[in-house]
Amino acid sequence: MRTEVQIFVADGPLPDWDSTEEEIDRRCQQLMAITKPVTTEEAHALATCFGPDDCYGGGWTLIHLIETAPGPLPVIPRPSAENPTWDIPWGRWHWHYGEELDDEASS
Repeated sequence: MRTEVQIFVADGPLPDWDSTEEEIDRRCQQLMAITKPVTTEEAHALATCFGPDDCYGGGWTLIHLIETAPGPLPVIPRPSAENPTWDIPWGRWHWHYGEELDDEASS
């Protein structure tokens, strides 16, 4: 796994909207340092970095980066009803594999 990906993943999930501007900028800069395409291994590691919201668009950049991987897309947990931000990638990635979109499939 490339160093840029390791650094980004080591810092954990993207911050939420209530984080400082500096923290959001720092994480987005880390994300932008990762060149496309990513490997399947990197995509799976990056999929652990979704935060509670879209981090002012940083989450969507993360989605698009993950989707450059050549291999299978990562399986992510189904978003809760209280936080539907990631319903789109969850549905899109599970549809890609023809999986049932129920709570059992995402556990």
